[in-house]
Amino acid sequence: MVAQVDSRFTKRTKLKTFTRYLSYLLYEGRPLTTKGRWINPLVFALYRLQELLPFAKKVEKPVFILGTGRSGTTILGVTLGIHKDVGFLNEPKALWSHLYNDEDLIGSYQNKVGRYFLTEQDANNTLKVNAHKIFGSYLRFTLSNRVVDKYPELIFRVPFVKEIFPDAKFLFLFRNGWDTCHSIKHWSERLGVADNGNTHDWWGVNNRKWIALCDQVLLQDPELKDNYGTIKNYTDHVAMAAVEWILTMKQGLSLSQNSDVYAVKYEQFVTDSSFRDEILKFCDLSPDTNFNDYCSEVLKSPKKKSPIVLPIEISEEFNRIMKLLGYE
Repeated sequence: MVAQVDSRFTKRTKLKTFTRYLSYLLYEGRPLTTKGRWINPLVFALYRLQELLPFAKKVEKPVFILGTGRSGTTILGVTLGIHKDVGFLNEPKALWSHLYNDEDLIGSYQNKVGRYFLTEQDANNTLKVNAHKIFGSYLRFTLSNRVVDKYPELIFRVPFVKEIFPDAKFLFLFRNGWDTCHSIKHWSERLGVADNGNTHDWWGVNNRKWIALCDQVLLQDPELKDNYGTIKNYTDHVAMAAVEWILTMKQGLSLSQNSDVYAVKYEQFVTDSSFRDEILKFCDLSPDTNFNDYCSEVLKSPKKKSPIVLPIEISEEFNRIMKLLGYE
């Protein structure tokens, strides 16, 4: 579906349907594995134009959805995006690449290896001003009061984001690791492409994201770093996804100790309306009938995937993190 909008979303609210299409067309950009990349120069030109406009809206308490991709981050963002106050940006990686050109992990917009970790020192004054102008213009054009930005890899960049938006709030979404790993594998099988001798899939241009994950994150992990040489040579997508899941979940568990980070268990989010109310409360979003009714229509308990068999050097750590997150 275009812009993650289905018929039930459209019937429920025309305004938020407009907001989603505007977000999709003019703010989110097109990564390598998608069509319509011809629009990217226009998107980047609009970013530059908005940095010059004087009427950006004040950006207050933006919400960032963090975690591992294929864990339900999109449906969390879409359902929040139907809230009357929210404008939802679905992985606006082009925008973030425009703001900081060393952050592109996939290789969709920059021809170099991106950085996983970004800190306060990476957010200079010019970047902060430009970010507020673009996000503020987005609020103005979409008639929204609050931004919800789903970009899972920002989980490794929370200090960087907080330097830009000190009052930001973060939702750390997690899901059963078996389900996530199966989903990543199927995503690459379904959407991966070959172009001029290069492979573009979940792991970026010719495994660029995977290499960066191993070299920048895995090497800092006390439990897995001793097997770096073996792990970096993985080619099985399930095993690679398990490594990404482990490293991301550990980062999320650490961040969850902070008062501005809220841990969201996917399986509880899709089945428990009172838990969804707590999420709105944490985000300082008022109760909203559209949000509640749409969630009741579209959310359902996921079918549990089969257990996965992992290489011995990561299986123990995978199972340990599963138990820490409450999965048996």
